[in-house]
Amino acid sequence: MIGNVGLWIRSSTVLCLGLFTGLAGQSVQAADCPGHPDAIGTERTIVVDPREHPRIGTMQYPETLPLRDHEVVLTFDDGPIPRNSDQVLKTLADNCVKATFFLVGEQARANPEGVRKLAAAGHTIGTHSQTHPLTFNKMPIEQAEKQINDGIASATAALTDPTVIAPFFRVPGLLRAEGVEEYLAGQGIQVWSADFLADDWHRISPARVFDLAMKRLEARGKGILLLHDIQARTAAALPKILQAMKARGYKIVQVVPATLQDPATPTDPQDWKFNPPSESVPIARWPKVPEFVFAETDTLAAPALSDFNSPDGKLLPSSEPLARARNRGAVPLPQEPPWPRAPDITVQTAALTLPVPAEALFTVPEDAHAAFRVTPPPRVAVADDDEDRPKRASRGRGSHRYAERGRGRARIAHVAPARRAPHGAAPNGKSAAHAAATPKRPVRVAALKKR
Repeated sequence: MIGNVGLWIRSSTVLCLGLFTGLAGQSVQAADCPGHPDAIGTERTIVVDPREHPRIGTMQYPETLPLRDHEVVLTFDDGPIPRNSDQVLKTLADNCVKATFFLVGEQARANPEGVRKLAAAGHTIGTHSQTHPLTFNKMPIEQAEKQINDGIASATAALTDPTVIAPFFRVPGLLRAEGVEEYLAGQGIQVWSADFLADDWHRISPARVFDLAMKRLEARGKGILLLHDIQARTAAALPKILQAMKARGYKIVQVVPATLQDPATPTDPQDWKFNPPSESVPIARWPKVPEFVFAETDTLAAPALSDFNSPDGKLLPSSEPLARARNRGAVPLPQEPPWPRAPDITVQTAALTLPVPAEALFTVPEDAHAAFRVTPPPRVAVADDDEDRPKRASRGRGSHRYAERGRGRARIAHVAPARRAPHGAAPNGKSAAHAAATPKRPVRVAALKKR
């Protein structure tokens, strides 16, 4: 079966799809919808070539469908399920709307009658994998290929004409992967994302589905809307969504693949951009190179190796090409280069140009040594007479006292004990550096004198 699917994939873009033949350019207007004069209808059908635009939907890709302002493409995922999908089909039929359905292979095998109803109603049928795994972004490529091919085979088995299935594929959960996209592009299958959602797979009310769909449509102005026909809330909200779209001037567009009978709708590359550049808005572009038309197209002759003569092997200009130019009637050119040549300078030796320095230049005069001598500071003499002793003793705080021993009286110079100084300071409270720099006065002990 997988081999048959591969054959269908390779030939789907060139076979005539009976369902889509003659649909391009046709539309089902509201007035053509019998019994439903208020129906929104289908404005037009556009034909796309999956090989020219392999990925669409601005939620994930830079390109989307070439829609005009206020045009909407309805898409439905995960079906078919008899109850809810049949209700969605009835609402679309009542409004003469054509949509695109992305079927899950298991659902198609379980409900082949639902697939045939989609084909009979003229909707576009794409595929959505075999079992809808939410691991396409991390599964091995071989497993992804099997999911894609099995999903196509299951949808095709419900129909008598396998070419009814369009080469459109939507990745489950929009969990894209580069390898999956490359495989689909190589098979000629177009990957569909979306432009906006209605969050109808969440547990929300039909009113909330309607509000989200219209709010996001109003914000964007056009695009691909992703819905799920298997949800009851979507089936309940769809009639109100279509009515609001018509009241606000929106148009429904159907998309079909290109065939030999129906080639792709002519478009420009900017039509596939959601916001194409406006002619009134300046855009920075590289200037185009103008195409010049030259009057004479004769090319210059390529230089030959003989044009360069040099005795030492270096490439230097020769006079031969200049002579050939003069022979052809060209303007005579100078034989020598026009730039000035450097003069020849005779370099003399330094011994002949510079004098030898004399020994006297390195002799230091005697008086110059005196400037570098260090003279010690003068020493101050201290008087040692008896007259000076009472005067010095009076300055201290009890630094001298008298003692009598026996019949003799002796005067003893007594020095008071020094206070404990802090770490790094001298005993008198000054710093150690200051104490070291200050010369010490010798301590003298007065001799004992008998009276």
